[in-house]
Amino acid sequence: MAKGHTLPLLHFATALSVHHKGLRVTVVTTPANLAFARSRVPSSVRFAVLPFPSLPQLPAGVESTDALPSPSLHPTFVQAAALLQEPFAELMASLSSPSPPLVLVSDFFLGFTRRVAADAGVRHVVFHGMSCFATALATSAMVGPLPSCAGQGGSFHVPRMPAHLTFTAAEVPPGALTKTTDPLMDEDSEASSWGVLVNSFTKLDEEFVAIVESFNRPGARAWLVGPLFLFAGDILQQDPEGCLPWLDEQSEPVVYVSFGTQAHVADEQLGELARGLVQSGHPFLWAVRSETWSPPVDVGPHGRVVRGWVPQRSVLEHRAVGGFVSHCGWNSVMESLAAGKPVLAWPMMAEQPVNARHVADMIGAGIRMDGGGVVGKAEVEKKVRRLMDAGGEEGRKMRARAAWARQAARSAVSGGGTSRMALLELVEELQRSYDRDAIGREGDNTKA
Repeated sequence: MAKGHTLPLLHFATALSVHHKGLRVTVVTTPANLAFARSRVPSSVRFAVLPFPSLPQLPAGVESTDALPSPSLHPTFVQAAALLQEPFAELMASLSSPSPPLVLVSDFFLGFTRRVAADAGVRHVVFHGMSCFATALATSAMVGPLPSCAGQGGSFHVPRMPAHLTFTAAEVPPGALTKTTDPLMDEDSEASSWGVLVNSFTKLDEEFVAIVESFNRPGARAWLVGPLFLFAGDILQQDPEGCLPWLDEQSEPVVYVSFGTQAHVADEQLGELARGLVQSGHPFLWAVRSETWSPPVDVGPHGRVVRGWVPQRSVLEHRAVGGFVSHCGWNSVMESLAAGKPVLAWPMMAEQPVNARHVADMIGAGIRMDGGGVVGKAEVEKKVRRLMDAGGEEGRKMRARAAWARQAARSAVSGGGTSRMALLELVEELQRSYDRDAIGREGDNTKA
């Protein structure tokens, strides 16, 4: 229950509902998340609402990570989410009579859902909000063994990853080096699931598919069906802050800045970023999470700081936007590439450092911000200028690669495209195996 995990699953529900009208699609959510979810899917998608468990330390109505008043409450939030297992089991039991659902698709963090699905006799497909590249790296590093030099500075090779790739400790997703997982996760969830759903497409991730599948049960596939938001179509994106009309008024290319809904950015860094953006001379639209921080400089008429919801897909598609300063959450990477916009990759947490490497170094559609400590205003100014320099050789190359990624993303979801075919094959294979099991259930009932 984090926006970056919820949105692609809502897009998947929409894709199923729109392109496979014979299916009945139900989204399981909680009361405080219902309005957000319902406004982002067609009316054909149904909802099952489970009450969110209460704990003394957790404020009432806090049912998504972006609503947490403090990062220190995250462990409590995880404890509360784990208590959803019992009501979810009751829901699955009610949905499984007289015959079970075709499949349960759930986020890889919610490990208990696989156990509940197994008990109910329902196939489970685990959803990865990460790319195959990041998933393959994280799982390979977790399984190991890693060389003794890992974590001591310098680069090293991770077993099972392609021989030509080496990594630094900063690029390996947290927990993989220390062999620690989120308490909600089930280490057997992926290995035991019927398949893996990935919000990516073949031309970005083909090299890493076999590695991901090698950790699954025999025969289980990694289904690359992204970008899922392109399948979802043009469902109206809310724009409560009026970002799109403001962009309409801009005559110069605009820098769009967002670090997502979860990353905590210190006030000192926000201040340096504000100064660097102003000094760059480029107009900018900046989505800021903090409710208390204020820019230490006058952003002028061509700088816009917003604190509410930003329709990011529509912003990135806007003709006025010339580049994206991003934390490189995978959703943001996909949205930027699908819009054909170059990225200044500034990772903050989780698998974002390897996403930054993916988009900037491997795809070539961006540049990276050097990590470590507070980035000063001069470095911000320099990198923003590089990002927005469309006329220089580096800028032309970035934009050519971003344009390639845009075309590849749209081809993947078009008729006959790899993602569209994967979605079709996923549903068809689920239905075939479901029908085989149904014949087996009838045989068992006859014997009884």
